Amino acid sequence: MDILTLVGLLAGVLIVGLAMVANASLLTFLNLPGLAIVLGGTFAVTLIKFRMSSVLSAFRLSISATFMDRVERPTELIREVGELARVVRKEGILGLENHQTDNEFLKKAINLCVDGHPPELVEEALSQEVQQTAERYEVAERVFRGIGESAPAIGMLGTLVGLVQMLNTLDDPSSIGPAMAIALLTTLYGAFIAQLIALPLADKLQLKAEDEARNQVLITTSIRNIMRGENPRVMTELLSSFVHPDQRTGLAPEREA
Repeated sequence: MDILTLVGLLAGVLIVGLAMVANASLLTFLNLPGLAIVLGGTFAVTLIKFRMSSVLSAFRLSISATFMDRVERPTELIREVGELARVVRKEGILGLENHQTDNEFLKKAINLCVDGHPPELVEEALSQEVQQTAERYEVAERVFRGIGESAPAIGMLGTLVGLVQMLNTLDDPSSIGPAMAIALLTTLYGAFIAQLIALPLADKLQLKAEDEARNQVLITTSIRNIMRGENPRVMTELLSSFVHPDQRTGLAPEREA
């Protein structure tokens, strides 16, 4: 689990909540009509911008990608594919048949190799998978950036609604308070949704997409070299460019006797 995402989200909500209750009750900041304007308006705008399937897919991907730290580190992948290269040099490509891995992309690559497909087809299939994964992340990121752009704007619309209501009821002092609450709180709700939820999740999705793409390129390069019969040590040296120089120690496999 990506604990930092959860900690950051909870910390942001807690800080804002403490600021709210410092000199007033939390109920002071609860206005159901204003909240309905922001949530309903933002949802409506999101449906106008994107397909429903894209919105649902974005929320599913945001939960699995931003709150679950399931992207392997490049060093772990390099060691794993180095072991695969050694197996292929000793037993041939069919030696990979019993290899177990948690990485779905690597598992697909291994299955394509074991099934006897030519290197060109394997590389094409993996390239298509890389492209489709990148597109899924891009759509999810765009959905949350769209929410981050729409929520403050809808909040401003709610503010205008509240101001109009207030100006129309100046002769009734008892109605000024509720109208002013809608006017101010809708802006607060819109900024809260955008700055503490939607835009941070969009940035995290972008980061996860970059990590996923890097790992998939690493695996594609490894499979290409393995099918060419590349020496495991040479292949590991080539793949070491995917990691920071300080983390390259111990990546190269032991020399075979």
